[in-house]
Amino acid sequence: MITKKQYVTIKGTREGLTLYLDDSCSFDDLLEELDRTLSQDDLDEEQMITLTVQLGNRYLHNDQEETLRALIRKKNKMVVQNIESNVILKQQALELKEESDVRTITKTVRSGQVVEVKGDLLLIGDVNPGATVKATGNVFIMGNLRGIAHAGYLGNKEAIIAASYMDPVQLRIAGLYSRSPDYNSDGVYLECGYVDDSGKIVIDRLQAVARKRPQLNAFERSVING
Repeated sequence: MITKKQYVTIKGTREGLTLYLDDSCSFDDLLEELDRTLSQDDLDEEQMITLTVQLGNRYLHNDQEETLRALIRKKNKMVVQNIESNVILKQQALELKEESDVRTITKTVRSGQVVEVKGDLLLIGDVNPGATVKATGNVFIMGNLRGIAHAGYLGNKEAIIAASYMDPVQLRIAGLYSRSPDYNSDGVYLECGYVDDSGKIVIDRLQAVARKRPQLNAFERSVING
């Protein structure tokens, strides 16, 4: 006797229910079994039930995703919180790669100039007063930082700013900023700025950044540790 493969599996968690949907069957077969499963399942309809949908290695186009959401909405008190898939579009993959890349630029950024990159910025040169460098990720300056540096400018508070010589007009991380620090000397060597647990930008030794930001990749660690 041949047993039909189960296309839909429901598991409960503290956050709600998770639907695991088979990624090898046709979309129409999947919808048919999902409709039957949700209709037969004895669920408590007295309270709102949130669902996370796991697609595995299946990618849904926008119209397919809306069809799936509409089918689930037919069940009273049931709402889709999130749809997750192991598959992304090529363009999305390229954007993720761009965000994680390290862009190396060798130049002096002069007054009035703005250097802006996606991902991490490794600048081999100086940032003069009146100049600005910006990155969606971290900012590493192998030279003098005397202008403005803005790391994580799309909202990444985990980003850091590091410089061989730190004497900035201003440091910015995500939507936070700090004025020029009140140093006892003209500046400091081999320091980095980051957002601490209190939500303020602080400056610490470069050697401490790996402990503060363990997610830094191997290349960034090599820049910091030499």
